[in-house]
Amino acid sequence: MGARNDVPPKTVGVELREEGVAVEYLDSRVTLYHGVPERVDGTLTAGPGKEVHVLVTDPTETEGVMIYVNDLKTNDEILEQSGVGRVVLDAGETESLFPGVTARRLPGERTAIEADPEVARGRVFAFVEDEWTEESYEFVAGAADAPTVGDEVATGEADASRAARSDETTAEDATGDGTGSDDETESTETDDDSGWIDDPVVDGE
Repeated sequence: MGARNDVPPKTVGVELREEGVAVEYLDSRVTLYHGVPERVDGTLTAGPGKEVHVLVTDPTETEGVMIYVNDLKTNDEILEQSGVGRVVLDAGETESLFPGVTARRLPGERTAIEADPEVARGRVFAFVEDEWTEESYEFVAGAADAPTVGDEVATGEADASRAARSDETTAEDATGDGTGSDDETESTETDDDSGWIDDPVVDGE
């Protein structure tokens, strides 16, 4: 496996549905994160071995940016084509994913996401998953204390919903995992909200 680098995100489509959060990538492929997200306030900590995907919507809640945290499976080129960003953190490192949203690498290969939706000017979601479970969270001020996920024995309750996805953000092959083509999606911005992702915090190296 080659080295994985930070990849800046591009604008992707977002649809908030009754059955979950749908993300449309630049090749028009759609992934549905099933279920109503659990509300958390401040910080969410994911245990070892968990994939963490962070989605920040724009004020219209129809588009946003998706960032994978410490993803080591997907080739840079595939991420760039799909519009998904990535940050790779060393132990003890902290990085801003977006204004108001920060990722930290904790001891024991844990990942902490801190978010303030008011600063982000949109809704902030975190999707935490592994081979057996799939969990969705939304950062909301005043919600219950943020949980630590991934330390308990997996129950497998989310396995069915994971298998039910019509499209995955990753597809295993010899070159790596991922999605995408370089087809661009149109974004609609108002004067008040223009520029909300014009200067992404995450820069490729």
